[in-house]
Amino acid sequence: MAKEFVTKFNNLVLQPTQLLIFEFKGMYFELKVQSTQVVELAKIALDEVPVSSNVTNRGIVVSQTVVNFYKGQNSAVNLKASMNRPKADAIIRPDFKFEDMGIGGLDKEFTSIFRRAFASRIFPPALIEKLGIQHVKGMLLYGPPGTGKTLIARQIGKMLNAREPKIVNGPDMLSKYVGESEGNIRKLFQDAEDEYKKKGEESSLHIIIFDELDSVFKQRGSKSDGTGVADNLVNQLLAKMDGVEQLNNILVIGMTNRKDLIDNALLRPGRFEVQVEIHLPDEPGRLQILEIKTKKMRDNKGLGQDVDLPQLAKLTKNFSGAEIEGLIKSATSFALNKHIKIGTIGSIKSDFENTILDMSCFLSALDEVKPAFGVHEEDLQDKMKGGILKYSSKIDNIIQRVQRDIEQTKKSERFNFSSLLLYGPGGSGKTALASFLALQSKFPFIRMISADEMIGMSEPNKVSHIDNTFRDAYRSPLNILIVDDIEAIIDYVPIGPRFSSVVLRALVTRLKSSPPDGKRLIVMSTTSNYTLLKHLDILNCFNDEIPINNLCNLSDLNNVMQLTSFGSDQVRQSVLSKLRDVFHTDQISIPVKKVLYNIDTCKFGADPIEDLVQLMIESNQRV
Repeated sequence: MAKEFVTKFNNLVLQPTQLLIFEFKGMYFELKVQSTQVVELAKIALDEVPVSSNVTNRGIVVSQTVVNFYKGQNSAVNLKASMNRPKADAIIRPDFKFEDMGIGGLDKEFTSIFRRAFASRIFPPALIEKLGIQHVKGMLLYGPPGTGKTLIARQIGKMLNAREPKIVNGPDMLSKYVGESEGNIRKLFQDAEDEYKKKGEESSLHIIIFDELDSVFKQRGSKSDGTGVADNLVNQLLAKMDGVEQLNNILVIGMTNRKDLIDNALLRPGRFEVQVEIHLPDEPGRLQILEIKTKKMRDNKGLGQDVDLPQLAKLTKNFSGAEIEGLIKSATSFALNKHIKIGTIGSIKSDFENTILDMSCFLSALDEVKPAFGVHEEDLQDKMKGGILKYSSKIDNIIQRVQRDIEQTKKSERFNFSSLLLYGPGGSGKTALASFLALQSKFPFIRMISADEMIGMSEPNKVSHIDNTFRDAYRSPLNILIVDDIEAIIDYVPIGPRFSSVVLRALVTRLKSSPPDGKRLIVMSTTSNYTLLKHLDILNCFNDEIPINNLCNLSDLNNVMQLTSFGSDQVRQSVLSKLRDVFHTDQISIPVKKVLYNIDTCKFGADPIEDLVQLMIESNQRV
């Protein structure tokens, strides 16, 4: 048929979108030129020459012309499979380019997707049949929100020479009528079933894309609503994908943020067997996204000369693709704001046509847009309002010890996980030290789990919160988690005594679990009740136990007063002398947090020296 075409249309100039009438063996065909590949006749490596579907490109038919036939979308013609040429209606468009999708930072993921899900569909069908290969029917894309899973679903039709994908949200499957939800699943597969019955293996590919898969297809038996609709939906999808009357012309693509919630049966071979994690973009990936999203600005000279995209890629650690797009929108708002008349909201200056996004706009936007999987710096700063006072050499030793553990977790070839316990009396500065050292590490992901954010939560919700926070910590290459006040998190009270064993088990399990390969995590836990943790038998969860004590002597107190600029040397010596007369020793035991509060309180009294002495005596007696 190709030879006949070349013979009949020899020396004819063709261009994409051109229609032709072609007679072959008494049958008439309507042909539409899809694309042309223009090469020098002496050139052999045709694969290196770009294929174009641009209507302005033309090519002449000669005896050496290679013709590929593709079946029209609604054509009744069946083209026979070949052993040495790809299927006539190949799944990947020959003129497809990655940049057409407008998605950056996912090169590795795309390579994995095409290798596993589409490679077998590119080769000649007879070869695939000879090898006994079954095409992949299901693919699951999972990962943090905003990383491009749904964007891939929107753009996937551009790269495929197949029917328009059916894109549905998981909750759209649900209906209040009995049996209607399962019927919605069957309707999605109806077109593929009808075509497969008529054309068999010559049927074109039908793609069904489920967004928010975890919202509907959860573990069977996990819902206690009594209707059983969720379980029936899972059963119906299983039957359609891998049932008795299984189809070979479907590809089901699922998107989810929580792979762990999906029923295990859906993740087995024959169902969603290709599972690709869409990670947060690394630095080269972020640069690629920035270049894609600012391309129009650069082309129209709206991007300032001082904008350093590689530097912005470094500054946007743990930003997802959606958050980078949000950053650019925020920077745009700062640029536009420069052209609004002062004192007005709706009036703009006449020079708005010269709007330029410079580096200052992006730096301002960085202060406004924060990554969901980044550093919650405000929470940590609140825990160390008084700062870190190095009133004793012991504090320097503690800092060096923790920094050594952080450096080991960061660079060790054998261990990618470490867990530390900072223990000591309440108010001794454990949380402040942990927050300070976490921020000093410059890790891209830092979180704190504390009882404050779990007030009012039930036990299952607390377990879920702890589990989700640890899962989030596995998204970034370098992570720090602070588990603050373990006894408060497990609801321990000494009267009874009582604690939540469910929350304790969840916490212990996570403290013993290493992150996935390629991820590094250090957990810094704090407690004011070391004996309790010993009785609960959880001290073996920690690689290092670091004591943090109260102020131990009057010399430490003098250093704190000096560091907080309390009085002159004479005033400080007077305070120490009076305390020595009362205690008859230099030894004291007062939490540094209480000392700082007392020093601040006495500034508002009539006699700061006497007030401070009295407050210190009371604080020491309480201890």
